[in-house]
Amino acid sequence: MNNLLVYVLFVGFFSLVIALINFLSIKKIKVEDKKAYDISEKIRSGAFTFLKKEYFIIAAFIIIVFVLLFILINIKTAIAFLGGGLLSMLAGYIGMNAATLSNVRTAEAAKKGISNALLVAFTGGSVMGIVVAGLGVIGLAVILLLTRDAQIITGFAMGASSIALFARVGGGIYTKAADVGADLVGKIELSIPEDDPRNPAVIADNVGDNVGDIAGMGADLFESYVGSIIATITIGLLMKNSGWVIFPVFIAGIGLLFSLLGVVFVKVFSKKEPKSALNIATYGVSFFYIIGVFFSAKFIAPEFKVFCPVLSGLVTGLLIGLVTQYYTSSKPVDEVAKDSLTGPATTILSGYAFGSISTLLPIVIILISTVISYLSMGIYGIAISAVGMLSIVGIIMSVDAYGPIADNAGGITEMAGFGNDVRERTDKLDALGNTTAAIGKGFAIGSAALTALALLNAFSATITANISKGQFNPTIDSVLVVIGLFIGGLLPFIFIALTIKAVSFSANRMVLEVRRQFKEIKGLMEGTADPDSDKCVKIALNNGLKKMITPALTAILTPILVGFLLGPKALIGLLAGATVSGVLNAILMSNSGAIWDNAKKKIEAGAYGGKGSDAHKAAVIGDTVGDPFKDTSGPSLNILIKLMSIISLVFAPLIARTYIWTTLIDIAKKIFSTI
Repeated sequence: MNNLLVYVLFVGFFSLVIALINFLSIKKIKVEDKKAYDISEKIRSGAFTFLKKEYFIIAAFIIIVFVLLFILINIKTAIAFLGGGLLSMLAGYIGMNAATLSNVRTAEAAKKGISNALLVAFTGGSVMGIVVAGLGVIGLAVILLLTRDAQIITGFAMGASSIALFARVGGGIYTKAADVGADLVGKIELSIPEDDPRNPAVIADNVGDNVGDIAGMGADLFESYVGSIIATITIGLLMKNSGWVIFPVFIAGIGLLFSLLGVVFVKVFSKKEPKSALNIATYGVSFFYIIGVFFSAKFIAPEFKVFCPVLSGLVTGLLIGLVTQYYTSSKPVDEVAKDSLTGPATTILSGYAFGSISTLLPIVIILISTVISYLSMGIYGIAISAVGMLSIVGIIMSVDAYGPIADNAGGITEMAGFGNDVRERTDKLDALGNTTAAIGKGFAIGSAALTALALLNAFSATITANISKGQFNPTIDSVLVVIGLFIGGLLPFIFIALTIKAVSFSANRMVLEVRRQFKEIKGLMEGTADPDSDKCVKIALNNGLKKMITPALTAILTPILVGFLLGPKALIGLLAGATVSGVLNAILMSNSGAIWDNAKKKIEAGAYGGKGSDAHKAAVIGDTVGDPFKDTSGPSLNILIKLMSIISLVFAPLIARTYIWTTLIDIAKKIFSTI
């Protein structure tokens, strides 16, 4: 079996070599326009300033948790936690480095044609996609070669999940505060174009695309990828089957190998219409991956029916992607754009309604997949189906990451004055990027539901093995389970409130600063004076870092407190309630935000009055509401539910022995008996 892990290591390191080649191919492209280059350097500098300060805060958190795990659990789990966190941070750093080099080069390539721009943007995005998958399989293969201890392995997942939550929330607050501030003053109040160089918040907005949609999304999918595999490994270890332990890592290696082929597909078919090239890559990789898994299941693990749940998981991800495509780029978008003719209220109501109904089909698809997977292989089948969904994360992340690069390229073309033709090309890529981003979020959300369910069962099995206070039987008639269900169902709403309020707080200060500059800087509106962009970058940076701490700590501490105070029954109820509430809200928010965004873009393309019309202003307001929905709160929820499950699993042996609920009950009984 170790030979299979050596193969996975080889594929992982080979993928990093390919990522390096793609990175160097982007870097060697010369930027001819000095103004565009200077703008891109401002964006790059702002992005890395934020990332360095964010990572400084995260490093402090990692050190504290490392010490606690060392004291409370063991040194091996603490080291695994450290490894998961560091690899997640490294993936975000490398991906953002490539993205901030690619944006200006995409803008320059757009002068020659949309296919040239697609090729540059996708190559830049592929660095992130390949690195996320490559570092993930390398980390997992190494930890399996060193140990087969479930608690140590879940420590690795806890590290990845913790960093993902901080990165997603912090980056999301940054990018959406800048975006909302730039749009509300620029588009609504002053009727100037998007990414107008006179707007002091534009640079901050473009910086935010990188720290939120590149570094944040990279950490998000790294966590989803690693979490799904580790959930499956954990169940395999609990069932004492070495084949079940190795298989998820092996098929992840297969998925990575074919994802590299998908990158080649995009380069070969880049002359086609952009959507076709990206679809050929996504579905082509899926087809070859399924063939690879079929033969692997037949020859490596013939004793169990693993192929069916893996196929079910991948099809589930693709179907959720198709549903997401429909809602975020088809008739619903046109309906919301049309409803903008009657004002922002109907824009928001219509988009929210479509986002709500968009939860139906994904949940039905997830439930069908769960049943198929469970009937095939029980709880292990549910876990491996999540791995099947995310094994092609290399191509999914590559397609996803190209979108923010195209968005940045559009901003640079506007600020550098490249002309309307070039801007139209980047806008087409950007609009497609919104849809591909929604598909990536759909994969992450779908896998979150399946992974969280698998982790629930792993937690239950671990508690059963370690329980010291009676039989563990978490049935719905238990008052503790019901209490936990309500706490868990409530938690995503608290998390949403904290993150949206954080965006609102920061955006408010951004709006006031942009208004001040247009009022006080003489010649700014006329274009004869330069805005103070650094001031806006600083506002977004400081508030993004400050406001990310409370939501992240809420997610981390709640399962620990509930577990140690109320015990494992309440905790398993909490995890179940949070999974249902979190998945539904994540789909609603991600899809609503994308619908509002693309409705705005449809009007900007000339529909229903075009730019500057009342319908356009209404759609911009809808888009500003949707910004924190789709890029801050929504995508963070799938990390939330898995992080709580992972933390519960890591601390399960301690919780099984040390919770104080029974002591409190005994005290209460004595008090009541004396009254």
